[in-house]
Amino acid sequence: MVPAAAYSGAPDTMTKARAALREVVPRLVALVRSVADPHTVSVGTWTVGDVAAHLTHVLRLDTDAVAGRPVPDATVTAAGMAEVNAKMLAQDEERAPSVLAARLATLADEFDDVASRSRVATVDWLQGTRLPPSAVACHLLEECLIHGHDIATATGRSWPIQRHHALLAVEGGVFPLIAALPPTALVDQDKAGSFRARFDLRLRGGGRTLMVFDRGSLTLDPASARDADARLSADPAALMMVFIGRQGIAKPLLGGKLAAWGPRPWKLARMLTVISPP
Repeated sequence: MVPAAAYSGAPDTMTKARAALREVVPRLVALVRSVADPHTVSVGTWTVGDVAAHLTHVLRLDTDAVAGRPVPDATVTAAGMAEVNAKMLAQDEERAPSVLAARLATLADEFDDVASRSRVATVDWLQGTRLPPSAVACHLLEECLIHGHDIATATGRSWPIQRHHALLAVEGGVFPLIAALPPTALVDQDKAGSFRARFDLRLRGGGRTLMVFDRGSLTLDPASARDADARLSADPAALMMVFIGRQGIAKPLLGGKLAAWGPRPWKLARMLTVISPP
């Protein structure tokens, strides 16, 4: 397994992540404040108010992690995170957009202050995972981008995602998480079966890595793309939306946001049924 530190990015990843959050969070706060009906269904069974409340929980969790404070007991799988998220939402009855918007702004300021003073190499995150603080910041950025999209879609508003923000979220947040978690964490064990595949992933504007699926496990190799079943060139925002299940693959393929080629590109469709982000 490649250590998470191998995917923590350049030394200035934290600086870039903090700058990105300072651009994204004010837009997110304004979006939440503009919500007329927090009971509007957003994603799955969650309402817009649920999504906004969840974002405040993520901000608190990631701030506590970077600060070295205890974080919730959770298993980082789709089922495990659904359970802990449901518990936190049940314990927090606040759904008023104006209150949640103010809470988001306050928590974001606290996170930035804590992150600015962080000097440790790694911190404890969920499930005892050790992550660089920059990876926690990039995870927070990903959550803001994804759930901003959820709220905007539900309320008929626009939520453009800048390529460099999505690139930071994927390379600085998602990759370190995959590397640090058990290799079975982000794979649906019931659907994986005997599935084996190697995907040479090239992020536009960023780097290149090999995603290796092997009968229920997912590992990364940043240095090798040998014997790939398929090669994938991807706009980071499009890839993020496809992997997290917010968009099907057909539209980004037809629009040129994703391109796949190689000896077995058809394995990409199967991979999307196997991968299971929390």
